Amino acid sequence: MMLETHQTTPSPLAPPSSGAPVVLDGLVRHFGSTKALDGFSLDIAPGEFVALLGPSGCGKTTALRVLAGFEHVDAGRVIVDGAEVSSVAAQRRDMGMVFQSYSLFPNMSARDNVAFGLQLRHQRASQRRARAGELLELVGLSVHAGKYPHQLSGGQQQRVALARALAIEPRVLLLDEPLSALDAKVRAELRDQIRSLQQRLAITTVFVTHDQEEALSMADRVCVMSHGRAEQVATPSALYAQPSTAFVAEFVGVSSRVQVTRARDGVELFGRTVRIRGDVASIPGGALDALLRPEDVEVRNAPDGPGFVTHISFLGATTRLEIGIGGATVKADVRSSDADAFELGTRVVVSVSARDVLVTERRPGR
Repeated sequence: MMLETHQTTPSPLAPPSSGAPVVLDGLVRHFGSTKALDGFSLDIAPGEFVALLGPSGCGKTTALRVLAGFEHVDAGRVIVDGAEVSSVAAQRRDMGMVFQSYSLFPNMSARDNVAFGLQLRHQRASQRRARAGELLELVGLSVHAGKYPHQLSGGQQQRVALARALAIEPRVLLLDEPLSALDAKVRAELRDQIRSLQQRLAITTVFVTHDQEEALSMADRVCVMSHGRAEQVATPSALYAQPSTAFVAEFVGVSSRVQVTRARDGVELFGRTVRIRGDVASIPGGALDALLRPEDVEVRNAPDGPGFVTHISFLGATTRLEIGIGGATVKADVRSSDADAFELGTRVVVSVSARDVLVTERRPGR
């Protein structure tokens, strides 16, 4: 769907100087008694690819729709390229949007779908046709230019939708879970293509997804959302390796919760003291859990070990073991070439290779 309708002149498919910087400042949005956005703030640099990641109901789609102009805010500001656009209509915001549902016109060919936004901008037919041809070639669909949506696969339809959004040369590209309706292979291929195009064209891009693999593999930074607020905004590697909250640690990647007791310089974990990650002063004084990544857990056979293997999952190069120990289940990754040493029921000793661990208040019921 094209959101801008004023007249423009097409330009070659080359990177612009930069995309537009975007600032979402203290956004609040209510739907009845539900607060979909609760003071949500995010700064996006020109040309940056940012993913909004979180579970259903966390506010990520509402934030995108507010940025697009499809939803108003009860409080806060939307600033694009230094200008506040909070009260500007969607069609005046110079943004392109790609939806999960493709939203193609069924009575138009792929070429005409891509050119539709340019027609609204009153470009000549020859210009529209040339521009549509360039975009379809860019997304690998030039040979399908004359086909109608029902003659295209889901992945091809989504490529047409992407080309249509790019045709108007938006300074901000908005992607609302555009891959979730596709099968795994097509999703992976289109994921790589979207990222490649975004980098080539240097368009500021906001991508909404509940799929952590998509977010971590595509984005420059990921904003993890919960209850209408940003839990953490960081690069994919920092988000995974250094989650700032228990919610982020458990939502992004795989973590195991293990009961620990406070020690002078850290916590007691599997018989040794491990440092606490982050601000020690912020750790609550009650019962605590440590959150462990599978790759930070080491396992070795021991006939009298305190743990035992309860589940084994082959993951290719690695095999994931689930270890029952001290009333908890701990996940540990070992090389698949070493996995033959472990069978269901094997007694093991567990240790931690990480130099520090994220500690949080013990979950109720544990």
